[in-house]
Amino acid sequence: MKFTDGFWLMREGVRACYATEIRDLRVSADRFTAYAAVKHVAQRGDTLNTPLITVDCFSPAEGIIGVRTTHHAGKVNHGPDFEFPGLDSATAAARTRRDGAVTELTSGPLTLRMDGDGPWGMTFLDSGGRRLTAVDAKGTAFATTPDGAHHMIAQLALDVGENVYGLGERFTPYVKNGQTVDIWQADGGTSSEQAYKNIPFYLSSRGYGVFVNHPGKVSFEIGSESVGQVQFSVEDQSLEYYVVAGPTPKEILARYTALTGRPALPPAWSLGLWLTTSFCTSYDEETVTSFVDGMAERDIPLSVFHFDCFWMREYQWSDFQWDPDVFPDPEGMLARLKERGLRISMWINPYIAQKSALFAEGAQHGYLVRRPNGDVWQWDLWQPGMALVDFTNPAAREWYNAKLRVLLDQGVDCFKTDFGERVPTDVVWHDGSDPERMHNYYAQIYNRTVFELLEKERGHGEAVLFARSATAGGQQFPVHWGGDCFASFTAMAESLRGGLSLSLSGFGFWSHDIGGFEGTPDPAVFKRWLAFGLLSSHSRLHGNVSYRVPWAFGDEAVDVARKFTLLKHRLMPYLYGVAAEAHRTGIPVMRPMLLEFPGDPTTRMLDRQYMLGPDLLVAPVFTEDGQVEYYVPEGTWTHLLTGETVTGPVWRHETHGFDSLPILVRPGAVLPWGADDQRPDGDWLDGLTLRVFGPASATTGTPVTVPDLAGVPAATFHVTRDADTLRVTADGTDRPYRVIVEESGATGEGTARVTVTG
Repeated sequence: MKFTDGFWLMREGVRACYATEIRDLRVSADRFTAYAAVKHVAQRGDTLNTPLITVDCFSPAEGIIGVRTTHHAGKVNHGPDFEFPGLDSATAAARTRRDGAVTELTSGPLTLRMDGDGPWGMTFLDSGGRRLTAVDAKGTAFATTPDGAHHMIAQLALDVGENVYGLGERFTPYVKNGQTVDIWQADGGTSSEQAYKNIPFYLSSRGYGVFVNHPGKVSFEIGSESVGQVQFSVEDQSLEYYVVAGPTPKEILARYTALTGRPALPPAWSLGLWLTTSFCTSYDEETVTSFVDGMAERDIPLSVFHFDCFWMREYQWSDFQWDPDVFPDPEGMLARLKERGLRISMWINPYIAQKSALFAEGAQHGYLVRRPNGDVWQWDLWQPGMALVDFTNPAAREWYNAKLRVLLDQGVDCFKTDFGERVPTDVVWHDGSDPERMHNYYAQIYNRTVFELLEKERGHGEAVLFARSATAGGQQFPVHWGGDCFASFTAMAESLRGGLSLSLSGFGFWSHDIGGFEGTPDPAVFKRWLAFGLLSSHSRLHGNVSYRVPWAFGDEAVDVARKFTLLKHRLMPYLYGVAAEAHRTGIPVMRPMLLEFPGDPTTRMLDRQYMLGPDLLVAPVFTEDGQVEYYVPEGTWTHLLTGETVTGPVWRHETHGFDSLPILVRPGAVLPWGADDQRPDGDWLDGLTLRVFGPASATTGTPVTVPDLAGVPAATFHVTRDADTLRVTADGTDRPYRVIVEESGATGEGTARVTVTG
């Protein structure tokens, strides 16, 4: 939200008060509080009839410093509040230091400095004393607007050349400088400034992150109101934000996700290919069986089959009852599908249509959100007369889960938790939550409710969602997908931008609808999207008004689907190791180039390519004719599909057929390569090959770990090179494996001498 009219004036009717000077400072061992006047105090009378802003500075965790600014402290907080699994001030090891008028608070490599002799301001410094950012003269304030609303405002300085990333799954330009971003859940598709997953966290190219600890609407002006500042504001009496230390982007994300929650590890089977009925199409068991048979006949391995909305009766979503006219024997059908090795996913949402029998049941027991006058909140958008489940009510959560438990008993394995964005604010919640704060937060309790049920019923490590909405901390309940995109190259690119932004907002796993959701893709779009989708953390064929079976788009689409599905399965020893890393550290599976190469300035703007884990560079092709432009960082990289080598740093212009795209292996990488290309959850040590990539002069010192299906290391390989001798040692296994050395475009055993011990 903008409060000023250019640099000199305020907008009509806006009155702002800025912290101007410190009038009192109270310092303890691990925190301090400053009391800031909003005008210069020359005499005692200047302390009367004027506000005072309280500024608390503290550390919630190592390497994170919090600042809370307050105008009127008496406002009651009705919640909800973000939960912080990593909140532990006892281990933050924060300490204060005073030197004359200068007060410092240090936590790990991060220091906050305040100089009491100068004009109001605070400076954040790294461990070497370098300025990361600062609160300048107008950086701590509150303002009232003509409608009587009270806003707390903060500003942090942008340095020359500094870029800002993140703020959730945003489909606008990847670098957020110059944008206005409102953290407010919306069901707006992927082609506007609205977003399904709004996260009040951004990451700076200067080596720090900022998290605004407010679950309601947060308005960001990223160099858009004051071009040298990131401004954020909330309609409240207090504003709390955390500055998160780096210096690298990975360290920032590791600290942020340690505080807000690390993602659970999805089961390995979920990384395989998902096929759905699509949304508005006509389908029954015969249709479903024809799809499954069609994939098998064409040798395209399928891992998950998903039933979208119309598995339930029309006008009755959600009643969690199979449509008996379409699926007269759901238990038998699911058993037949599972006999073929498939997992089953079901579409659900948190809305209850009036025609559903659950509406009267939920209304009677108080399980549905109500208006202030006691009426059940209803509208006709989406489902006629629909209401919203009140997940703040523990009894409502158990009631909802009891309906889902019936489906799990029938053989369902996971749920697509759709919607959760259009949450009203003119309502009363069971636990008394503030409706404005609950609007964004609803997604968290909705997804958590379902995820925890799956963990309880299926066991730890077997729970997975396909969720659309999320707020901060939502990364704990994977997987999230990119929502309703069009079937076009433009939408394919905007989907990738959204995924990259989400990954820099702390989310480890992300997917998207292969081929696009809205409309029917041109075969060229579908084939290009197949390669991109099957080189994402999770891969799903899904559409709206038409099926997404590959043969609907021609024989070549079948070949492309088969090729990249088999490739993903061969990569599973590597990919699941990356997934386990995301679970342990918060570093995402799909990584913006910035994350792996923060010292390379070129990577700071790249939004049409990414790293899949630490060692694979992927550049999706967004053109029908196969033209693609991408950047290769320093070193000699190897095309995984062709063996061709490319030496960077260099921009590449290439042309690729539909069965190809740039997928390059990092110099010196060792890829664990599976022998089983038919399933994502096999025995990865059975027939394992270690593919060692050059150049010959490189020495590979990073251990290569192959996990088991629980994400626990099953074997660790140490690969070192000395001149023309390659030495490999294995810890944790005596299973046989092969070593292939690939360099200079040639592939074969014995390119270098291989000594295997251990």
